[in-house]
Amino acid sequence: MSVIRGDITKLEVDAIVNAANTSLLGGGGVDGAIHRAAGRELLDECRQLDGCATGSAKITRGYKLPAKFVIHTPGPVWSGGQRGEAEKLASCYRSAFQLAAENKVQTIAFPAISCGIYGFPIQAAAEIAVAEARHFLSTHDLPQHVLFVAFSDDIFESYSHLLSPDK
Repeated sequence: MSVIRGDITKLEVDAIVNAANTSLLGGGGVDGAIHRAAGRELLDECRQLDGCATGSAKITRGYKLPAKFVIHTPGPVWSGGQRGEAEKLASCYRSAFQLAAENKVQTIAFPAISCGIYGFPIQAAAEIAVAEARHFLSTHDLPQHVLFVAFSDDIFESYSHLLSPDK
């Protein structure tokens, strides 16, 4: 596992994860960026998927992206932490990892799901992401590498701290 600061739409990995909304039809933040970079074909395929529940995931082709696949997972909107947000976020990672393994994904890149407009506290979200990744990787052969992609310094620092060798 590693973390970088960068643009998830430019990465040459087998799959990128989209912090989608439940319609899967594009939106703001990373979701909009992925849809713009992938092209119209991604939207056309997403229309056929009939949405996706929060905490679940669905997979599409990457189209004009360097990534072969996009795994779409709607994260929870932060509402103070008393409405199951942590479990729903953990489920996003579990669902995405399961689809990655089923599709023989070797390398996968995750954004900080729910940390943008959905308002999930960054440190708590990073802890959930890293814990779910560690657990999945300890029991599965694929994916072989997980990359967390930070869009801000505070997100990068949270993941870097959690991924340091002494953790």
